[in-house]
Amino acid sequence: MKPLLDLSVYLVLGPQDCPGQDPVDIATAAATSGASVIQLRDKRGTTREQVQLAQRLMTALEPLNVPLIVNDRIDVALAVNADGVHVGQEDMDASKVRELIGPDKLLGLSVSTQSELDAADLEACDYLGIGACFPTISKDDAAQVGMQNFRHLTEQATLPVVGIGGISLANAAQVISAGADGVAVISAICGAPDVSAATKELSSIVAARKDLG
Repeated sequence: MKPLLDLSVYLVLGPQDCPGQDPVDIATAAATSGASVIQLRDKRGTTREQVQLAQRLMTALEPLNVPLIVNDRIDVALAVNADGVHVGQEDMDASKVRELIGPDKLLGLSVSTQSELDAADLEACDYLGIGACFPTISKDDAAQVGMQNFRHLTEQATLPVVGIGGISLANAAQVISAGADGVAVISAICGAPDVSAATKELSSIVAARKDLG
């Protein structure tokens, strides 16, 4: 059965985002404080290292009923029976990913332009990541969408949308107001002095803005 999908607070992390700290500790603290999805995004680790980290994350998150999504690395996701995969425009085509992971896993796709949205195989996907909403240093090749274009793309999307790129506690409400179902963050939680407090605050911001409609 496919995991329930709540995009409200979508934490993206890898070892590079948690200097001096264990990513599993951060993920666990966030998941117990309102994070609804954890994505492992590790562009540096070896395959063995990524599988080991993904397995540790799965062990920690399963009892909390928070899904683990693996960015790009379908092999790593399959190796640990992760809850899903997220791919970008330079990764494997979403329809091919769906063939590999089967019907019971979550699949997300990043888009940043009208042409990418038009070309997306939405039937293969469960949600879209649209952005970058704001300038970001976590992804060198992230396209700057801006909030006006973000709203335009989100209005056309027939799938749930999580806003990505440069989102913080200060601007998360803007993303929800522009039509997103949730916000994807890295430093807003990983870089916070108190991970649990930051996650709770972000969760409250998202919930309050959703209540306003």
